[in-house]
Amino acid sequence: MRFEPIPLPPAQLAELEARYTEPPRAYHNFAHVQAVLRHCLAVAEDGPGWQAPAEVQLAALYHDAIYDAGRSDNEARSAQLAREAIARWLPAQGIDVERVVQLIELTARHGKLAAADVDAEAALFLDCDMAILGAPAPVFDAYDRGIAEEYAGHVPGFLFRMQRRRFLRQVLMKPRIFLSDFFHQRLDAPARANLRRLLER
Repeated sequence: MRFEPIPLPPAQLAELEARYTEPPRAYHNFAHVQAVLRHCLAVAEDGPGWQAPAEVQLAALYHDAIYDAGRSDNEARSAQLAREAIARWLPAQGIDVERVVQLIELTARHGKLAAADVDAEAALFLDCDMAILGAPAPVFDAYDRGIAEEYAGHVPGFLFRMQRRRFLRQVLMKPRIFLSDFFHQRLDAPARANLRRLLER
């Protein structure tokens, strides 16, 4: 199915974009959301497509709407915000709200899931969010700096670097970085090159 986004009411979109500025963010901002949506479009145009494009769109839009570096409940709070927003702004659109919530909450488990743990569409959605790992080196490096900037002041620098390197090393050791065949074939090699280069610093 084509990826044809639902037009959001202007007030809903403005409210959502404002969320992505609180607190100021170096990476998890609305530009990241737009990048995820571009990957969603690529799945529709060049890959297997989407069975539930509206739910995928809304999950992409809201998945980082609440983001406080270092907190473990960002995804759950973002999912709840999405639930409330759909009820408020899109009550007649026939949205499967539980699916939107499920997709958002799954993003809390990046790096811990195998392809067998999720359905094919969820795998594609999660890979859209993690596609930054396979971005060109300058884009990947900007992402890595952005994450560090967001955690500055929340976690001691040495602790952040230790935990970050541990996470990236775990991702690199996996037989598959991406859960879907579509992203595995397109981005596995550049993602591994980026991770190795970062871990060798």
